[in-house]
Amino acid sequence: MNLSCFDGKVITSKDNPSVKLFGKLMTSKKTRMQYRMFPLEGVRLVFDALKSNAPVRRIFITESALEKNREKLEEFDCSEIDFTCISDELGDRISGTDKTQGIFAQCSFTERSEELGNLKKHGRYAVLYQLQDPGNAGMIIRTADALGLDGVIFSESCDIYNPKVIRSTMGSIFRIPVFHDIPVDDIFLAMNNAEIDTYAAVVDSRAQDIKNTDFNNGGGIFIGNEGNGLPTEISEKCTYKITIKMSGNTDSLNAAMATGIMMWELMKFE
Repeated sequence: MNLSCFDGKVITSKDNPSVKLFGKLMTSKKTRMQYRMFPLEGVRLVFDALKSNAPVRRIFITESALEKNREKLEEFDCSEIDFTCISDELGDRISGTDKTQGIFAQCSFTERSEELGNLKKHGRYAVLYQLQDPGNAGMIIRTADALGLDGVIFSESCDIYNPKVIRSTMGSIFRIPVFHDIPVDDIFLAMNNAEIDTYAAVVDSRAQDIKNTDFNNGGGIFIGNEGNGLPTEISEKCTYKITIKMSGNTDSLNAAMATGIMMWELMKFE
């Protein structure tokens, strides 16, 4: 990749139109939806996106970061990416972290809604319904990637392109299929077409203990809102109800932790 475009061209003003757009993408879901783009920050996230051939459209890099990462950037064919060199001071201003690494990017949404009709037969999926916490969402995506799930599906949940979600995934957002803003009825239809049994994760002593659940034919596990769980109308639509039987001194788990346990059990039979 030719980086000569940086020579002598350093943006210092926060009022530069491209910089202003990046700032809005960092803070506004409305802007992200309007432009169908989301922001990345940090060496690991940006290079994970490049390694995964994600649709990166623009890279901002500070003078200091360019000096450190020039050789690494030149390993990639990024002829379709707009590169903008910014001052170190401007990098500090647009950063969403306490200590910036000086490299940022804008990436287009990965549109997967059409792929929902082609879920893997007897596949293994986590379905997050009305999940609201960005940290939980990002951790679940990262855990699903680590365990080898076929995908994560979001319905009526938080914005998966929120910078907090993206940071929490540690790059897994680029390595595992993630479906977002999918109507729940479409999910049940796709699961049925792919011959995937659906499992409602509930807090109910009458539900089947997940440790005794047979996932040999895959499954789609539905996880609900952090405070309220799955609505009755959703859990009743699922093939089975499952729960984590607890014998300690607590009766509930963090949503990301509970989902991680369930995904582990789901993948034991793969």
